[in-house]
This record gives sequence, structure tokens and C-alpha cells, in this order.
Amino acid sequence: QVQLVESGGGLVQPGGSLRLSCAASGSVFYVMGWYRQVPGKQRELVADITGGLSTRYADSVKGRFIISRDNAKNTVTLQMASLKPEDTAVYYCNGRPRRTGADYEYWGQGTQVTVSS
Repeated sequence: QVQLVESGGGLVQPGGSLRLSCAASGSVFYVMGWYRQVPGKQRELVADITGGLSTRYADSVKGRFIISRDNAKNTVTLQMASLKPEDTAVYYCNGRPRRTGADYEYWGQGTQVTVSS
């Protein structure tokens, strides 16, 4: 059974930091990433990373978020800094075999990140 289990969400003040972690079991994904969604909007890519450690980021988070992975532990981490209220969303971990044209993908259950004073 494939599972992606996220941890690390919560409430933080603007300008603060949070770290999200995702542990995958049951499969190894070449691409692991983080997406986020707010009510009424489509889920959007935040950042992803390949097994070769190639990364890509949404423009809105470049310079503030860092994605990393531990291939030996099958985990992916999103370090978020300089958080803004507009970063508030449910964050989902994603695993897929390739960045585009994947015929399957898996999602975690989601973790809430709230940036508010």
C-alpha cells in the first residue's frame, strides 16, 4: 500500500518559518513535491524535486522556500521562511514517476499552514 504522510503544518506569524515533511512508503517516486490549495482555487505547485535533485519552484515562493529530499529515507522536506498571509493553504505532498505525463500519482492527506498575526 502506497502512502504519503505529511507533518509539520500549523499556525505561524507573518515573517516566520515552518518546515513540512513527507514520508513515502510502499513506493519510490522519481519526483516528489508539494502543492497547495485554498478554498475555491485550483491546487497549485509549490515546489518539486527529482531523484537527481533537480528542483523547481513557483515564482511566488522562490527565494523563501527550499525543497529537499532524502532518497535513502524516501522523504521530502519543504523549508518555508519569510512566510506571508498569502501562503496560507492546505499543503499536499505528491509523488509521481515523472514531472509531466505521469500515468499515476499519489497524494498525502494534506496539512494546514496558516500565516496570521
